[in-house]
Amino acid sequence: MEEVVRVANLKKYYGDVKAVDGISFEVFKGEILAILGPNGAGKTTTIEILEGLRNLDSGEIYFFGKKVKRIDERIKELIGVQLQSSAFLENLTVKETIDFFRGLYQRSLPTTQLIETVSLQDKVKSRVKNLSGGQLQRLALAIALVNDPEIIFLDEPTTGLDPQARNLLWKTILELKGSGKTVILTTHYMEEAEKLADRIIIIDHGKVIAKGTVDQLIRLINKESFIEFTISTSDNKKFLDTFSEIKQIGENGKYRLPTSNVEKTLVSLLERAKETNVEIDNIVIRRANLEDVFLDLTGHSLRD
Repeated sequence: MEEVVRVANLKKYYGDVKAVDGISFEVFKGEILAILGPNGAGKTTTIEILEGLRNLDSGEIYFFGKKVKRIDERIKELIGVQLQSSAFLENLTVKETIDFFRGLYQRSLPTTQLIETVSLQDKVKSRVKNLSGGQLQRLALAIALVNDPEIIFLDEPTTGLDPQARNLLWKTILELKGSGKTVILTTHYMEEAEKLADRIIIIDHGKVIAKGTVDQLIRLINKESFIEFTISTSDNKKFLDTFSEIKQIGENGKYRLPTSNVEKTLVSLLERAKETNVEIDNIVIRRANLEDVFLDLTGHSLRD
């Protein structure tokens, strides 16, 4: 596979805050790479350095096999950027906004093609101030595609969107991959990474803590399934001490127990609950997922 981006030991500090603390990874042509982590983990800082919006403190960056000291105009002609939040001139129409940004590049795609790509055909003459949140995000994606980039950076592209708008944007992102584009996106939505990404990098506190495909990451924790349940009994110490791997997740007395043998573990769980007079309820059995990987590696939930 052709490597289009490589980052080696990237660091960015703000005083005592280590926003990016020695991050290394590579990106291959035609893939979707998701950088997954909680808010404040260093996702945005990392890609803003790659986009040329921030300077690194140390480390190395390679684009298309060549080491670059800074993200110059040559690189910027080859990348597209959708920021977490975008500000457009409110009184311009969708078409006028795209035409304006097309004028900033040496080459650009036709406005009609861009509008069709992000499904805004019925909003061509609508003013920016009248667009919904999902429509604004699709307009921002169209702007990121204006110069027909080889690499597209999407920084938390679906934050704040309703499920319908999110699914529409996911569909567009997958279509971009299908057309041969390379996509690097940041997200704190586990389901977004699972849905879109060929490979995932999980970061926390400015460091890469795991990377690989969804299946590879799940195999890291060596657990096939999880039993989740709630406990309504306050005196539950004897019960919890029986199962060393039980972890409390979220609030409202919810717990999680990993298992490689669901039937055997469930029987033991119910028998021990009866012996210790503990009431357990709302039992759910599910397969392992990325949230479990993150909790296992960091000790806290992705959304904490």
